[in-house]
Amino acid sequence: MHAVTLPQMAITALLVALLPLAIVWTSSDTNKYRKLVWVCVFLTFDLIVFGAFTRLTDSGLGCPDWPGCYGTANPLLAHEQIQAAEALLPSGPVTVAKAWIEMIHRYLAMAIGVLIVAMAAQSWRHWLRDRSRAEYAPWLPTALLLFVCLQGAFGAWTVTLKLQPVIVTSHLLLGMGLLALLAWYGGRQDQMIAPVRTVTGSPPAMRNIRLLAALSGVLLLVQLALGGWVSTNYATLACTDFPLCGGKLVPEMDFQHGFTLWRALGKTAAGHYLPFAALTAIHWVHRNFAFVVALVAGYTAFRAWGHTALHKTARAIAVVLALQLCTGVATIFLNYPLAIAVLHNAGAALLVLLLTMLNYRAKFQFEIAQKAAASAVFPHATAARHH
Repeated sequence: MHAVTLPQMAITALLVALLPLAIVWTSSDTNKYRKLVWVCVFLTFDLIVFGAFTRLTDSGLGCPDWPGCYGTANPLLAHEQIQAAEALLPSGPVTVAKAWIEMIHRYLAMAIGVLIVAMAAQSWRHWLRDRSRAEYAPWLPTALLLFVCLQGAFGAWTVTLKLQPVIVTSHLLLGMGLLALLAWYGGRQDQMIAPVRTVTGSPPAMRNIRLLAALSGVLLLVQLALGGWVSTNYATLACTDFPLCGGKLVPEMDFQHGFTLWRALGKTAAGHYLPFAALTAIHWVHRNFAFVVALVAGYTAFRAWGHTALHKTARAIAVVLALQLCTGVATIFLNYPLAIAVLHNAGAALLVLLLTMLNYRAKFQFEIAQKAAASAVFPHATAARHH
């Protein structure tokens, strides 16, 4: 790697981060810190969608080294090497277009890292100045900073380990985890600035919704892992019909090889080519578990629908679930079109965002309902505490 590559990349990442920082600084929002958090949420969602585009266009090795591209800061400086690789194998992993896609993805990720550094620095500065300001408690922003560093490490291993499925899937899950943490933190900032105190349900009802929302989140996490495993093993078209798979309700499947985690792309743990039955098993499990997620998350949305504070989120979850099922089926019937596949990944990220917000709001509604119930039973004691 050239000596100037890392400084050039750092400057580029800062320049990319300047635009969202300028949007935060010039916004009419009086709370710039809250604005920064939600800008990070928006850009992380964009990064996940663009990451899906990078993966689906086979651009993950568009620049086969890390962090630069053939030891340089961008594909323009490595144009000669990229063209030579493309001339040898025009349909291979290294082309001019794929190199730019991969490096744009890396720079967007680095820019989000810069924004999270700014968020953590701001939280520590305000916290050290005035520790009574709970909205600036630095523990979660610091955890987010460590989390994004871990995500960056998996991004590096994705390239250096040549798209090993377990690494790529872990990279995807960490990206979704980062989105969930940022959304939770954004909800916390909203609650600190404009607390919601309206009671929309009894404590038992809100407890049930909270448990259902948590269960939906866990099931979605499993489905995300299964979906990532399908994508990283290129098993999307292992079943080309629906609802059957290869004309059978339960086709021939090889679960042992399909779900062996530590192996090279397209190979078994022993180094042999992965049998088609293994790809079928990967696809079939993801397809059928989707119905479990849809039923539980759909029921959760139904239960939350009648509560004013949760209604909009519940309605959005129901709509996105329906769209996810449609794009999933369309991906099979339309022979895996890029736009539909990217939209399916975007829907998964949107579900993560919405279920995180539902969990957060259900948590607060449960606490508010408990306090209201306690006030009704012991009104004098509650009034005394306020005095």
